[in-house]
Amino acid sequence: MSFDDDPGRGGGDPADDRFSTLGGTRQTRTRLPESTGDPYGSTRRPQRGSRSLVMVVGVVVLLVAAIAFANRGGDSGSSPDGQSPKKPDAQSTAASGTKPVGGKQGGIASGFAQTEQGAQSAAVNYLVALGSDGMYSTGRRHEIVATVYAPDVAAARQGDLDRAYSGKDFLTRIGLNPDGTAPAGQTFISRFNPVGSKADKFDGATATVSVWYSALFGLAGEGSKNPVSESWFTNTFQLKWTGGDWKITDFTQKDGPAPVGRDQAAAPAKDMSDAVEQYGGFTYAR
Repeated sequence: MSFDDDPGRGGGDPADDRFSTLGGTRQTRTRLPESTGDPYGSTRRPQRGSRSLVMVVGVVVLLVAAIAFANRGGDSGSSPDGQSPKKPDAQSTAASGTKPVGGKQGGIASGFAQTEQGAQSAAVNYLVALGSDGMYSTGRRHEIVATVYAPDVAAARQGDLDRAYSGKDFLTRIGLNPDGTAPAGQTFISRFNPVGSKADKFDGATATVSVWYSALFGLAGEGSKNPVSESWFTNTFQLKWTGGDWKITDFTQKDGPAPVGRDQAAAPAKDMSDAVEQYGGFTYAR
């Protein structure tokens, strides 16, 4: 099954596409009114009703749908055993001061402790890797999948993700070349920025961890038709302890919670490109 075979998606403008969260358990339709405006040329934050931002919302939906497509499963609204998720305490995402790991595998933090904090740190680091622009390069994508997924599910996930990310129509819609690279003069930005995490379930051998994050996605550069935008999501990861580390067996995704955006000036294309090249990513811990 290819990404384009997803029965939840419609044709036409990406903004009108529906995306299926893990096999159609929940669908979201994005509809915004049209108006004029230049996301990069405006002196104030562009209005959400602009046609450009309609396109942006559509391509971010496609990004999230690509990941969700390869991880279809049950309803994201409850834990796998049907029980209500544990309510976190006020300190659930407070910094502990403990460095999460000292090693890396495939350029991704690895060797997490077999503790609740270790499971949270693993989930957050794996989220960052799965949301990176490396997922659009076949070789790098295979490295990421082999590192973050449990061995018994990695092969199946790799096949699904290859079909989702390599589809010509999908890459065209988000403005990339057929090989997943950005057009000349533009910078492709795909970053997931975790805000907090919580352990919904932990028993030492398995863990369920939810991560709330913002996503930056789009093309920065003069003439970009898919300017960089920000969206908010929550991913819930199913992890198991295997081979001396935490690995993903499945995950679900849902929208938000999204804060109210400030009325700030949109950054010029060059400033956005420079920022992504100058500011590297982080290794996260609870």
